[in-house]
Amino acid sequence: MTSSSAPVLVAPWRTPIGNAGHGFAGLTTTDLAAPVLRAVATTLRESGCSDGVDDVVLGNCLGPGGDPARISALAAGLGIDVPGVTVDRQCGSGLDAVMQAALRVRSGDDQLILAGGVESASTAPWRFWPPLGDSDPVRYTRAPFAPNNFPDPDMGVAADDLARIRGISRERQDAYAARSHSLAAAHDFSSEIVAVGGIERDQRIRPNMTRERLARLRPSFTSDGTATAGNSCGISDGAAVLAVTTEKRAKELPALRVLGCAVAGSDPALPGLGPVPAIEKVLRRTGVGLSDIGIIEITEAFASVVLAVSDELGIDEGVLCPQGGAIAMGHPWGASGAILLVRLAAQMLTGGGPELGLAACAIGGGQGIAMIVERAW
Repeated sequence: MTSSSAPVLVAPWRTPIGNAGHGFAGLTTTDLAAPVLRAVATTLRESGCSDGVDDVVLGNCLGPGGDPARISALAAGLGIDVPGVTVDRQCGSGLDAVMQAALRVRSGDDQLILAGGVESASTAPWRFWPPLGDSDPVRYTRAPFAPNNFPDPDMGVAADDLARIRGISRERQDAYAARSHSLAAAHDFSSEIVAVGGIERDQRIRPNMTRERLARLRPSFTSDGTATAGNSCGISDGAAVLAVTTEKRAKELPALRVLGCAVAGSDPALPGLGPVPAIEKVLRRTGVGLSDIGIIEITEAFASVVLAVSDELGIDEGVLCPQGGAIAMGHPWGASGAILLVRLAAQMLTGGGPELGLAACAIGGGQGIAMIVERAW
C-alpha cells in the first residue's frame, strides 16, 4: 500500500477482557459488541466523519451463528441500512476483519467500515456431531483445524511440543509470563475501554504473579509439559472495534495508517510458529525493517509461542508487548487480533509514541496473520 492510498484506523475501543464464566458470564456476543460499536460511532459522529457506514465486519470463532456482526450492528443502533458480515479465521479473526476492511477501503469501493472482533466463550453454544445409527450425539469443544491426514493437536499440547522442539525452558516461559503480568498490572487501560455490564477493568490481571509463584503451578496440558495456567492465556470474553476509513475522512482524529498486511500458512503440528511467515511476508511487502518497528504486539496465547516467534525473527524483547498481553489480560479468541490494534493505537498515538507498530497472531491449524501500521500524522 502506498501512503496516498492506505486506509487509516481511528476510534479504537474495546471492552474490558472478562474471565469466562465470571463478569460477562451472561452476556452474548451482541451484548459485548454493540456497546463498542456505539462507542466507535459516537467518536466518529463527534468528529464529523460518521456519514455513511458501508459495513460492519467482525471476527468471531464460537458464537451462535446468524451473523453476529449484523445482529450487533442492529443492536448498536447503526441503522437498518448498515450491513454486517462475520469472519472466522480462528484466533486471527479480529485482525483479519480489520485487514478485509482495510483492503476494501484501499480499493476505493468503500469509505468507512467498522471492523474488529467479539467472543463470548461464556455463552458459546454447545455443539454436537450428528449421531451415527443408534449412538448418542458426541459433543465437541472445538471444530477440527485440519483434515484427518494432518496433525491437529490441541493448542496447549502444540505449545508444549513447540517448547520442547525449540528448547524453550519452563523457567524462561515463567519469566516471560511474570513480565506480562507485571507490565499489565502497572498500566491503566481505562482510556481504551468501554465499560460493559458494570465491568470497567480487565479481570484477569494479577500484580502478584511472580516467577516464584508461577513456578509452583503444574503443567496444564501434558504430564511432562511446560505450559501452565500461569504462562498461558485465560479463556476470555470481550470485543474490540476500530473504524477503517480514508485519510480525508479521518483528518480530525488521531489515526494509524495501515501500511500492509499478510496471511500465511505453516505447519499444522506447530501452529505457534504461524506468525513467522506472515511477519516475514508483510515486511517484504512494505519494505519495512523489523528493527524499525517500535512496538510488536503478538497474541500471548502461550509464552512458548511468543518466545519461539521472537527467537526465530530476532525480536528485541523491549518492543514486544511492552504493556503486557494475553497471558495477563486474557484471550477472547475472535476479538484478540483487534485488541492488538487497539493496544497499538493506545501506545502509538500518545505523545512520544513510536512511528511504526506490528500486530500478529498465531492461528490453530497452522496459519499466521500480521499487519504493520504507522502514525498517520
